[in-house]
Amino acid sequence: MRVDKFLWSVRCFKTRSQATAKVREGKVEVEGSVVKASRDLKVGEQVKVRSGAHYEILEVLAFPKGRVGPKLVELYSKDRTPVEERERQVVTQEVMRQNPFKLGRPTKKDRRKWDKWQQ
Repeated sequence: MRVDKFLWSVRCFKTRSQATAKVREGKVEVEGSVVKASRDLKVGEQVKVRSGAHYEILEVLAFPKGRVGPKLVELYSKDRTPVEERERQVVTQEVMRQNPFKLGRPTKKDRRKWDKWQQ
């Protein structure tokens, strides 16, 4: 099965075109080497998917016929992401939640919060 189709079918990406785009950008590695979207996977290979500063490692267990439900994902792939990486992801999420201001132009609500905070 193709790399992009596998990542889409085990719900790593919402659409297959998103999966293909990540592979083209070089964000997906199989067994340590960057691959093309058309590369065929084999059972037992590990796929590393980068998103931002973090990554996930999936082991291929089997190939689904199509996109599977969230409960069935465990039958086709196993998460091999190290515990340290998961902890880093949690820390990053907490920092992002604590930042009350967004990037770009503030909304009226943001501006009022800012003014209130300034006084």
